[in-house]
Amino acid sequence: MTQFSSKINKAYKYFLQALKGEETEFTSGSINKAIFLLSVPMVLEMVMESLFAVVDVYYVGKVSVDAVATVGLTESVMMIVYSVAIGLSMAATAVVSRRVGEKQYKRAGNAAFQAILIATIFSVIISVFGIIYAEDILRLMGGSEQLIANGFGYTKVMLGGNLCIMLLFLINAIYRGAGDASMAMRSLWIANGLNLILDPLFIFGFGPVPAMGVEGAAIATTIGRSMGVFYQVVGLLGGKRIITIGIENLKFKWKTIRNIFKIALGGMGQFLIESASWLFLVRIISEFGSSALAGYTIAFRIIVFTILPSWGMANAAATLVGQNLGANKPERAEQSVWITAHINTGFLFAVSILFFIMAPEFVGIFSMDAEVIDYGSLALRIICLGYITFAYGMVISQGFNGAGDTKTPTILNIIFFWCVQIPLAYTLAFVLDMGFMGAIISVAVSFALHASACVFWFRKGRWKLVKV
Repeated sequence: MTQFSSKINKAYKYFLQALKGEETEFTSGSINKAIFLLSVPMVLEMVMESLFAVVDVYYVGKVSVDAVATVGLTESVMMIVYSVAIGLSMAATAVVSRRVGEKQYKRAGNAAFQAILIATIFSVIISVFGIIYAEDILRLMGGSEQLIANGFGYTKVMLGGNLCIMLLFLINAIYRGAGDASMAMRSLWIANGLNLILDPLFIFGFGPVPAMGVEGAAIATTIGRSMGVFYQVVGLLGGKRIITIGIENLKFKWKTIRNIFKIALGGMGQFLIESASWLFLVRIISEFGSSALAGYTIAFRIIVFTILPSWGMANAAATLVGQNLGANKPERAEQSVWITAHINTGFLFAVSILFFIMAPEFVGIFSMDAEVIDYGSLALRIICLGYITFAYGMVISQGFNGAGDTKTPTILNIIFFWCVQIPLAYTLAFVLDMGFMGAIISVAVSFALHASACVFWFRKGRWKLVKV
């Protein structure tokens, strides 16, 4: 009993240490401890990020089925924004973590500023197109005229205010690369806390605040994320974190920009490929009606709620790979990835059992429509079958990215999310007449094949030789 209590006290001590962010250098000592100290704030950060998705769809689900479908269609287009943001984030984590591992903190600050500059340019371009063509985007995605009339405001706000999404992802990646995961976690707490408060107020109205319906969800989310970004920027400029941006960093470093952009292109490619496959999949599912689309949207949001914490563990692996390669410890980097992958698999295995058994109950939280619940439950159960392999694919892909090798995961994504998933979804849904279920089966199959390929290429070890 004494030994058990000692372990509990030790775990609690590490938990508090992880929340405070007292340790940011992970190139020596226990790998298990390093994974724990990085994963705790990263998992909590991703839990808060996933709450954005769940909270929005919970309240929007009380407006109408078309409102949920609007969120689903917009979210599929927003995947392009997420792709750019995550691609740049991968590059930032790879470069910053490598510089921190080398103890070159000023160069880490230079890289952070150049990454923010690139993100801002991309964001402005996307905002202009999103504001002008919001209705056309929903129409292109298969939305009905009634859906477009009621929901285009949501699309316009989300795309028009995408800078806060870009920077929230990117600056958190900068902090994670520096090993300062607790700072990234707190920014998401602020952003999500405000979203939780503002969502019902803006959607349904309260006092002087008029009811804005689905558009109110977009406004609440944008305000929450913007305040999270403000907190991040204050931290970067304060000079008290391991990664800071001062006047000496506010210079155009074309060599650094080219280096970041070269890595980011692979990262963007990975998620643009996934986004494109997602767009095609949503387009296929939209052929089965708004209930099918709403059911899939709810199932996807529920899945995101558990996938994002898993990404927290995967992000921990990326930071460990970058810092340890910077410290010339490739074997420690590899070991960190395998240990994290095993832990992640155990987590998603437990979640998959829960979701498979209680799928209708989980979907029913977000919609009372019987047809939506049926579609959502089917989607949730089928996708859960691919969870176990997906856990490995997720962590190993981030291991590649943390090393700066974004090319390998990009190629694997092209193969399994374009060449396998999309044709398989169409074939099963329409050619073999399996309908909605066939389209969803393609997701689980592509997950499994993708993970197997990731394991095979990671074992070859070429990622250890990448220079950033």
